[in-house]
Parts: sequence; C-alpha cells; structure tokens
Amino acid sequence: MPADMTAGAAGPRARLRAFIEDARVQRAILALILINAVTLGLETSPSVMAVAGGPIHMLDKAILGVFVLEIAIRLYVHRARFFRDPWSVFDFIVVGIALVPATGQFSVLRALRVLRVLRVLTIVPSMRRVVGALLAAIPGLGSIALVLMIIYYVFAVIATNLFAASYPDWFGDIGRSLYTLFQIMTLESWSMGISRPVMETFPYAWAFFIPFILIATFTMLNLFIAIIVNAMQTFGEEEHRDTVQVVEQARDHIEADVHAEVKALRADLQDLRRLLETRG
Repeated sequence: MPADMTAGAAGPRARLRAFIEDARVQRAILALILINAVTLGLETSPSVMAVAGGPIHMLDKAILGVFVLEIAIRLYVHRARFFRDPWSVFDFIVVGIALVPATGQFSVLRALRVLRVLRVLTIVPSMRRVVGALLAAIPGLGSIALVLMIIYYVFAVIATNLFAASYPDWFGDIGRSLYTLFQIMTLESWSMGISRPVMETFPYAWAFFIPFILIATFTMLNLFIAIIVNAMQTFGEEEHRDTVQVVEQARDHIEADVHAEVKALRADLQDLRRLLETRG
C-alpha cells in the first residue's frame, strides 16, 4: 500500500483514538454511566414510571446509543487488540446484553441491564486496581476456602450427631447443620437465638460453639482479609515498579538521543573548524 494511503488510513484512526482516550470524554462517559444508574433505579418505581416513564426510557436509550458508539469507536481504533483486553471485553458484553431483545425467553436479560453500572470499574483507575488485586487474590482465597469447607464439614457432622434429635430444625441433617453454622459464623443471633437454647438441653454445648466461632470467624475470615490486603499491596508495588521502569526507559532513551545529538554537533563543529583552517 502506498505511504500516502497508509497515512490516510491511520490518520482517522489516530484522531479517533485521541478523541476516545481524551480525559474529558472519559469523564463524560463516567457521568453517563452514573446517570444511567439513576434511571435504572427509577425504573423499579411504579409511581415514578407512571409520571415520567417516557422520558426515562428515552434517556436510557440515548445513553445506550452513546455506549454503543463508544464501543464501535474502540473496536475501530484497536481492532483485534480490543478483544485481548479483559476490561474491553467486559464492556462489550455488558453493552451487548442491553441490545438483546428482553422479551420471551430473554426477558431475564432485562434485569441484567443494571450491569452497565459496573462499567464504572473500567473507567476509574483506582477501582480497576482494586478489582485487579481481588482477582490476583483468588488462588490464595481458594486455598483458604477449601480449608474452611473442611472445617465446616467436620463441625457439621459433629453438630448433627450431637443435636439432631433435640433440634431437628437447626441440626436435623448435614445441610441444615451447615446453614446453621453459617448463621453462627456471621454472628447473627448466634448466642440468644441458637447457642443458649441448645445449652439449656446440652449445658456443655458452649465447648462446641465457641471453638467453632474462634476458628471459622476470627481466624479463617481474618485470613481472607489478610490475603486480599496482601494482594492489593503486591499489585500496587508491581504497578509502581512498572511505572518506574517506564520512566527509566524514557530517561535512557532521552539521554541516548541527547548524547547522539551532542556527538553529531561536535562532529559538525570539528568539520567547520577544519574548513576554516583550510581557508585560512
């Protein structure tokens, strides 16, 4: 392809890229996402929809049109690279769901339109860092979750064997015991609602409930928090190292260019000096 045709093809794409990545455009998209969040919430109110249902639907469609246009521009600008970016794929899916007709067997997708609000995560860098850290923490969280499931199962079997006959609604089988233990783990009415009534029949039941709470709530859940905090710290350090590396590479490049220009200038001065000496 001739150079002028290549430049002509790249020119509009470069201008569109500069436009779509402009900070003002990104802030406008963020504002539309927040406005759309409000309109989606208003659609759940029958009284509000009875008064202003038409304008709200029109505003929702207009905002969706802007989102579709934004995705189309990004697809044109980035081409295949668009689908290699997980955040871009997320935006594409969220906006695409809103375009599926929400009738018949797809009526459930109408409720999923609220997922458009999650696009805030892709716009705000600090939120993207938090989500990235959470995703990075999944392997560690999975290991802790497996340990917690084993602990749950052991305590559920013990509780079912001990308390099933007297309290079948809470500990009648493994499933009920697991649900009751989950309630105890959240500390929701665990003492007055479950532990003390059981202790009226089994005075030493505290020896079961207290160790479970200490292990499941105060130890395992704090491990979850520790893993997440550590992942966020590691993620932030990696971003800092990447930024420092980019800055150092840019500095080295600038120093190399300056050195080359100074060297070329010295060579020109030497040539000029020899020329003047020859004429003199």
